[in-house]
Parts: sequence; structure tokens; C-alpha cells
Amino acid sequence: MPSLYTEIEIDAPKPKVWQALVQKDQWMYWNTFLYDCDASRPFKQGQEVLLSLRRIPGEEETEFEPLVTLIQPEVCLKWFSAIPGLQNEHVFELQEIDRERTKYIHREAFSGWLARIFWPFIRADEQQGLRRMARELKQYVEYR
Repeated sequence: MPSLYTEIEIDAPKPKVWQALVQKDQWMYWNTFLYDCDASRPFKQGQEVLLSLRRIPGEEETEFEPLVTLIQPEVCLKWFSAIPGLQNEHVFELQEIDRERTKYIHREAFSGWLARIFWPFIRADEQQGLRRMARELKQYVEYR
């Protein structure tokens, strides 16, 4: 199964990092990878949210409507999206390094027969987007 992974250490406590991550209506101030398309639909386990992504700056946004499959406050956020032949899961995880430092982990896994077809075309740009989001989250939380 094709997958992507990035992590970064953030000089901020887990609660502060978590708040920035789950307040998707505030993403417009720091996140150039994922965008909130409907602030009236917060992250809630078992509910769908409307988001879009931009793998590389200047690219047209791609809307998708993932189902939030897990919320463990200050620990983990997962969502799953699917179209016929392609499934995708995003996992955001926070690990406490110490009281003032947090490890942010973002994993993404693809499955389905279309994953093999699309993977060569999106892999590098999608990885760039994950890394960009991690750096932007770090900067936003540390300097806010």
C-alpha cells in the first residue's frame, strides 16, 4: 500500500499544537496544503467534513469530503476518504517529547486499484504538501 510520512518537532506543548491542528477554520492563516471549505462542520468522530488540498503552491485545489474516523484529543486525528477505486487515510498524531515540546506526525496511506495508477503522479507533490504543512504548523504554533 503506497504511503507517505513526515514528522517534525515543535517547541510548544501538545494542547497548543492540538488546538491549531483541529481548528480548521483557522487553517487559512497558516496552512497552504489543506483548506477548510465549511467551518460549520467541525471535526467530529463519525461526521464528514468538507476540505480541499493543494499539493503544490499555485496548483488548483482538489475538494474532498472525508469521514472523521477517530479523534483522541491531543493525541490523534484520523479521516478516511474514498472514490471508486481509490481510498485514502490521513493520520495526524501528537507525541509529547517533554512539557514544552511535541512531535507532530502526519501519515497518509492510499489503497485501491487506482492507487497504483495515480501514485507515480502524485507521490512527490503530496509528500511536499505534507512536509510544508508540518513546517507551517511548527512556525504558526511557535511564533503565535
